[in-house]
Amino acid sequence: MIDALLVLNTGSSSLKFQAFARETLDQLIAGKVLGIGSAAVFQADMQDQPQLQRRLSRSDHESALAEVINHIDRHDENWRLNAIVHRVVHGGVEFTHPVVVTPQILECLKALSPLAPLHQPHNLAGIAASSRIAPDALDIACFDTAFHAGRAQLFECFALPRKFHDQGIRRYGFHGLSYEWIARCLQNDRPDLAAGKVVVAHLGNGASLCAISGGRSVDTTMGMTALDGLPMGSRCGALDPGVVTHLDRSGLDANEIDRLLYEESGLKGLSGISNDVATLLASTDPAACFALDYFILKIAQFVAGMTVSLGGLDALVFTAGIGENAAPIRDGVVDRLMFMPTFETLVIPTNEEKMMAIHANELLEHAACAG
Repeated sequence: MIDALLVLNTGSSSLKFQAFARETLDQLIAGKVLGIGSAAVFQADMQDQPQLQRRLSRSDHESALAEVINHIDRHDENWRLNAIVHRVVHGGVEFTHPVVVTPQILECLKALSPLAPLHQPHNLAGIAASSRIAPDALDIACFDTAFHAGRAQLFECFALPRKFHDQGIRRYGFHGLSYEWIARCLQNDRPDLAAGKVVVAHLGNGASLCAISGGRSVDTTMGMTALDGLPMGSRCGALDPGVVTHLDRSGLDANEIDRLLYEESGLKGLSGISNDVATLLASTDPAACFALDYFILKIAQFVAGMTVSLGGLDALVFTAGIGENAAPIRDGVVDRLMFMPTFETLVIPTNEEKMMAIHANELLEHAACAG
């Protein structure tokens, strides 16, 4: 019997999953459910087998997870799920390490949903569904904010009265599971750089940078929410806060402003075409070119800012969908940074799911030793 971990990354319209053997952390299965909320399609890849794909009769999160569990039950011969591991975007001040989810913890995480409205409710929907569908497996939450916990207050504070910081209004940072994976890869493969000053560019539909020194987060571009910093696929990035108060006075309510800043801005808003970089790179429309030039400029500007936070730069690492696959974006950023002293440029694929499996395994082993 193989003890296994099922790792879930639950979004608004998708559920990505991987299962790992606990002893070796070898991948047993990977797949996703796309089109949740509309026409859900299940896809799975298993070793030495063709990809399986089928449409689901229902399209809610619980049905998607039930299909994942049922698929595992139908196709494995000797797996036993010890835990279901969930990516949770926001851990707030309290959750700085992976935890076994209890009803009380789930309520605390729900209270953080306004800080990550595009992600947190869906992350927690996955936890609620798994507790009903697979009650014998522990639910473990891993947090995107955790890697950034413990940074110096100089990099964590907003320029607001102290009482607001004490209320939790501070710069948390995100994409921490991705950054932690990159730091781990550097430690294993490039210890010379791992001990130095590195900026990692996690460039996907959500995008941010992290300044890392000696494997620890020093500074990052995202703030209290996942809106700050770089412009993204459909999110605005850094914005004069006066724009928000102006929109409010102009008659938009909070939900309309959220929708504008989270879903209608960024590359999508600038181009008027798409939030997808591949689509924009293939387009001859001047608006597409402008949106990409803006994206490149802002990445380069923020890399320079992260370099100041580090006091130098030994390497710039690109990761995530755009960072790994869009060479014109990488080249454009590096070209704009040619004035800086020489630094190394690397492309390292991220693996947030395996990082979560590592965390869950360590948590389970610690619990077993403590018991």
